[in-house]
Amino acid sequence: MTLSQLRARVRSDLRDEDPDDYRWSDGELDRHIVRALREFSQAIPREAEASLPTVEGSPEVDLSSLTDLVMIQSVEYPPDQKPPSYRRFEVWGGTLMLLDGDLPDGSDCGIHYGALHTLDDVGSSVPAQFEDLVAAGAEGYALIAWGAFTANRVSLGGEETSAGFLSQGQERLDHFREQLRKHGYRNRMKIRRFYS
Repeated sequence: MTLSQLRARVRSDLRDEDPDDYRWSDGELDRHIVRALREFSQAIPREAEASLPTVEGSPEVDLSSLTDLVMIQSVEYPPDQKPPSYRRFEVWGGTLMLLDGDLPDGSDCGIHYGALHTLDDVGSSVPAQFEDLVAAGAEGYALIAWGAFTANRVSLGGEETSAGFLSQGQERLDHFREQLRKHGYRNRMKIRRFYS
């Protein structure tokens, strides 16, 4: 799915399909989609791998090149061992600290991490089963923004119009966040190695 396809889906769900009288501009909907996508990425990140250089004799690894980093899953050093040689680690700021084993000799280490999802007019990294969920989050943000915009304005629908948009938006965001908690990586069972 592309950004324009997801925007069209959001417009359809919001009943905002008259191009001569859009309630939300493309830019506004894109902003709400990006916000929902970032929140989705924090809960269900894209799986990614990278080889990062180490510094000889130092347990610290610079993570600044991972600009889309959400979380570190595991660290292999040295990489490409069979079975893998996973290392205990801590992350502080943009630095990963290896906590056990020999100090690096300057060769690369393997990083398995969660990254922000991508969505543009070429494609998306969001799994197909979660596209509707990202759309629901964007719709919730759009409805709440419109409800706030219409507050204290004259409306053909009366005073309840703003409250209705806010209520619908909050319902969609509640559903969005409930599903993120249900499917998020923090709620997945993980097999971990015990360290002494």
